[in-house]
Amino acid sequence: MKKSLIVLFAALFCLSCATRDTAVSPDLPQSIKPGVHTADWAVKWWLPRHKQKLLEKSKMEKVDLVFLGDSITHAWEYENVGLSVWQDRFEPLNALNLGFSGDRTEHVLWRLENGAVDNISPKALVLMIGTNNTGHRQDKPDDTALGIKTIIDFLRLKLPNTQILLLGIFPRGATADDPLRMINDEINKLISTFDDGEQVHYLNINHVFLDEQKQLSTTVMGDLLHPNKEQYLIWADAIEPKVKDLLSKE
Repeated sequence: MKKSLIVLFAALFCLSCATRDTAVSPDLPQSIKPGVHTADWAVKWWLPRHKQKLLEKSKMEKVDLVFLGDSITHAWEYENVGLSVWQDRFEPLNALNLGFSGDRTEHVLWRLENGAVDNISPKALVLMIGTNNTGHRQDKPDDTALGIKTIIDFLRLKLPNTQILLLGIFPRGATADDPLRMINDEINKLISTFDDGEQVHYLNINHVFLDEQKQLSTTVMGDLLHPNKEQYLIWADAIEPKVKDLLSKE
């Protein structure tokens, strides 16, 4: 079977890892193999949402800003979570929400390979993905980081004039020594190096969700994973200056 362009990107990146202190397995991980979501709870809506988003994109007069990610990004559309903040802060900026609940890096790659950002040239794109790689499979941090790097490389090919704001994966679990929190923290260390100061810009805002002991409260994230409604305003406040700066770049 002919390999997709995305898989070829990842394979080339794997070769470059030979010079790094941390090595990715020579077998390409699931995190970079584009695929549709096959979970029982997702199959009825995931592909229809992809098609709906293609239609929504085509009907927009222009798309200046894209949010790309998983359920945490998806929830900007939920009336009882982030919708009012989205309508106030980002909708006026000609923003398109491409967050899909349950997505891992490979699902984002499939969507990108199947038209998610075709025929647009946004000024900026906000990317946060990877916590489901951690939670669903406990992927190795290197593998998830490779998936994120492959997404970025594909975005740079498809959207050469778009500034990419790469967010650190949000904290999860109550304490700093929670095993899944520790995996996400390690991923964030790896992806912070993707910031090139030119087109890719890394921003970690996790401190706004944590107390002084780096504990995460259920008053902030009820399930210790998804931000509560009030946190979407905090999230917007934390990234809005950087988003507007990137939107202003020529």
